Amino acid sequence: MIVGIDLGTTHSLIGVHDGQGGRLFTNAYGDLLTPSVVSLDGDTVLVGRAARERLVTHPHLTAATFKRVMGSDHEVKLGERRFRPEELSALVLRSLLADAEAALGIRIEEAVISVPAYFSDAQRKATRTAGELAGIRVERLINEPTAAALAYGLRDREGEGRILVLDLGGGTFDVSILELFDGVVEVHASAGDTFLGGEDFLEVLLQAFAADSGTDLKQLPAGELARLRQQMEAFKHGLSGNGDSTLQIALLGTTVQWSCTAERFETLAAPLLQRMRLPIERALRDARLGPGDIDDVVLVGGAVRMSMVGRLATRLLGRLPLRHIHPDQAIALGTTLAAGLKQRAIDLEEVVLTDVCPYTLGIDISRVDERGRYHPGYFLPVIPRNSVVPISREQSISPVSDKQKVLSVGIFQGEHPVVERNIALGRLDIPVDPARGGDGSFRVRFTYDVDGLLQVEITDTGSGRKHDLVLQRSEGALDAEQIQERLAALQALKVHPREHLPNVALMARAERVYAEYIDNRDHVQAWLAHFRSTLESQDAARIAEQREAFTAALDALETDA
Repeated sequence: MIVGIDLGTTHSLIGVHDGQGGRLFTNAYGDLLTPSVVSLDGDTVLVGRAARERLVTHPHLTAATFKRVMGSDHEVKLGERRFRPEELSALVLRSLLADAEAALGIRIEEAVISVPAYFSDAQRKATRTAGELAGIRVERLINEPTAAALAYGLRDREGEGRILVLDLGGGTFDVSILELFDGVVEVHASAGDTFLGGEDFLEVLLQAFAADSGTDLKQLPAGELARLRQQMEAFKHGLSGNGDSTLQIALLGTTVQWSCTAERFETLAAPLLQRMRLPIERALRDARLGPGDIDDVVLVGGAVRMSMVGRLATRLLGRLPLRHIHPDQAIALGTTLAAGLKQRAIDLEEVVLTDVCPYTLGIDISRVDERGRYHPGYFLPVIPRNSVVPISREQSISPVSDKQKVLSVGIFQGEHPVVERNIALGRLDIPVDPARGGDGSFRVRFTYDVDGLLQVEITDTGSGRKHDLVLQRSEGALDAEQIQERLAALQALKVHPREHLPNVALMARAERVYAEYIDNRDHVQAWLAHFRSTLESQDAARIAEQREAFTAALDALETDA
């Protein structure tokens, strides 16, 4: 059984293709969405709702939005422990897998995982490592907008058509243009920004709040800053739904009130909206299409609920975006369909899915000026971005000097003419036959497959000797030995039994409410003590009844406050 996983910046989902379509699994709390948040409670790890509640009460032990640093050697400190983004993502994956295994009654060992279309080589390999640390084999990485269009194309469309997918999640923005015809889902172009998402729109509001209220965000205790971010997120939702919103919060012992209109929010976010325009225009240009050539526009990702995003899409593309697909679930449903294709589900056997290489891949070269002088450090593309994969391309190169003994070929990824502004992927050093001098030529072949694996082969055309480099690992990534060490460390962490998680999350919520609402602390403390006493009884029916009552009491308190 191969599952499909949407490993998101803010939320993650898991599902399976069961022969009747994609089916998503609920977590221990009965929710489809699992917050991509991890928290440590001693040697016990909490993931999801319980961890999110601890962002306010235990910010130094809790991590969120770590997907934004995937592919780097950045480490997050939780208490005395340090975690790489791959490890934190692996803990989220383990939680999702536990939900799927509880629903299916079997062990899951394979998965298709979605990634932003504009994820780099290093970020894709880090996602694969996260899967390995979670104990599964990643059968395929599928671009998020491709997954969304796959779900839309197979479930809701008949006949042919070109679809433009705008995917604005918590931390990334992707654009893909796809064409559907005769059972084929073909990607024409992808573009995006891996550092543009709902978190950036939230940051715009935080900075405006700080400027208007005279609040120095850097001086706020970590718990108060986390609480402000949490309440500002709700404030942002209010702006999107009602047109204006008011925030009242106690910071540093003082109650601060702040209001904002939807019009001002859109003005504040204008630079972010401009950044969204560029990938849309690039994708259309690369696909050699105009707005009038697009049949449908699909919005996915939680951040597309902001009305300004729909208006931007309408202005640029001349049509109202489709909204009947659930923005939070489209990508996950697409990954389940991709998983069904991978395991050759009978009802999907006629579907063919293609994808593209999101970045240009090439080598470093020297260029000759009009005086015959060589200038090193320039980029020679071998595989242009948005080439359909799998693909193999060649370029011929020669040494710059007849005295050259070694030909050093750097492999890069990016769109800048100067190699140092692109991402270095590796290097091959090839011996040069001195007898051939500067007349020797070499053939460079790049082969890029659907899983993002790049193979570089350089052939000496004189001798026929070949030199190979398979780029499976990026600089700063974990090697096999390090993965095993990290895997052992993660396995040493304890995990609450799945059936206990709703109780753990409820107590974490109570602790947050106690910290936030100082006028109601006696009530919250009494409710918490009573619930803990009920847990000690180990009476499942009584615990369920008290959990429902406790939840209702907290709901009422937060609604009225």
